[in-house]
Amino acid sequence: MPQPTADGSFTFFSPEFGETFHSHFGAQQEAEFKFVYPVQLLSRIHQPVVCLLDVCYGLGYNTASALAAIWKINPGCQVQLVGLELDPEVPKAAIATGLLDNWPDPVPELLATLANTHQLQTEKIQAKLPIGDARRTIQELNNSGFQADAIFLDPFSPPSCPQLWTVEFLRLVGSFLKPDGYLATFSCSAAVRKALLEAHLKIGSTAPVGRRSPGTVASFTEEYLPPLSEKEKEHLLTRASIPYRDPHLSDSAEIIMHRRQLEQQKSSLEPTSHWKKRWLLKKESGVRSQESGVQI
Repeated sequence: MPQPTADGSFTFFSPEFGETFHSHFGAQQEAEFKFVYPVQLLSRIHQPVVCLLDVCYGLGYNTASALAAIWKINPGCQVQLVGLELDPEVPKAAIATGLLDNWPDPVPELLATLANTHQLQTEKIQAKLPIGDARRTIQELNNSGFQADAIFLDPFSPPSCPQLWTVEFLRLVGSFLKPDGYLATFSCSAAVRKALLEAHLKIGSTAPVGRRSPGTVASFTEEYLPPLSEKEKEHLLTRASIPYRDPHLSDSAEIIMHRRQLEQQKSSLEPTSHWKKRWLLKKESGVRSQESGVQI
């Protein structure tokens, strides 16, 4: 059953992961502001070919928003797309319920074909949608030479789906990013950010959209990356930053979570609760100073 969001677009709820696919703020706006804009896609629109990797394709919103943005300015641009999706019924259901009808032609028709056949080739787009565990299907790209200008990393949250936020998986994802490409995700989890750093990527913070917390953008170069705040930098020095690990890219979510918990218990890093308390005190001190007219 589609669930409405604040911008008039709809999303789905996943019983398996216990989460909606998007925030209630606005599914379409989230796709644009959490993914399309942070990857600097508009600066690449005049290229003859733009390559996209959509990890956890889902309803197709991130891809639809990217295609619409590219073809609005450069209708002749060819797009090469690889989408990774676990459940083939999800993109089909999005098409069947008309969730992509808000995007301009020919986006809905093209993505309907992709949802039903898992491949697509026209003058405007070459696309594949391999179905299955993304840890396996992404390895099918190993000998293809595929390199992405932009990667959308959009699994369910780390506590619900830790297997797609591990150091090993993100290192593999990063291997398909061009040297000047960008990866965007909604998550600002310290564990996710540390995993991206261990995958040899630089990270920046994106503006909050539909949540109080920001997202994350990553690249091999720091150029154009929005800086992390001091609070975010300190977060990376706490036990929360211990990343998820999956050495053979095959462990269950339960095993991955347990492995991380054991590593956290042995860690000498600052407890995350201390970091939270320290920054809460700073916030309260700042409010008191403003009320009293004292500048600090």
